[in-house]
Amino acid sequence: MPKVGMEPLRRSALVQATIAEIGAAHSLDVTVGQIAKRAGMSSALAHHYFGGKDQIFLAAMRHILSEYKAEVHARLAEARSPRDRAAAIIIASFDETCFAPGTVNAWMTLYAAAPTNEQTRRLLRLYQRRLRSNLTHALRPISATPEADAETLAALIDGLYLRAALSDAGTASSARATALSILHLLLEAGA
Repeated sequence: MPKVGMEPLRRSALVQATIAEIGAAHSLDVTVGQIAKRAGMSSALAHHYFGGKDQIFLAAMRHILSEYKAEVHARLAEARSPRDRAAAIIIASFDETCFAPGTVNAWMTLYAAAPTNEQTRRLLRLYQRRLRSNLTHALRPISATPEADAETLAALIDGLYLRAALSDAGTASSARATALSILHLLLEAGA
């Protein structure tokens, strides 16, 4: 007989193990067995809860996006001006929890898998649309070209994640400082 209430705990453990395994491998080149072992359960149980590696990865990315969304909402709640709102989105994007090595590698895996996996592509498009929409909304009152500036900042955020994934030199604080300085330059150029 199954233990009542264990499913959410096991699913969460598998999601966390997936992020950790992707971080260690720097790709999705991991097995369900490796993920399950890190989570302290059998691969059969992992398959029972998710069906396969792709579904576990999608659940891990949904979890990462959920954490990111919560961070953005918390930062936006503190913002007092449009400029503060744009900065809040940037700061949330490079929060230490969002910029942890395993999370950065999970993002890169999402980008790499998107061209060949419809569900992954859909998740990536949702994230990109929401990021551009939030940035555009924040920039509209203070920028002559809010859509273009939002696109520039979104591309910069993605690029800084790519740089962090490809080297050990990238830190959340340096990435955040770079993105905030570009925000400043864009707003000064449009003034």
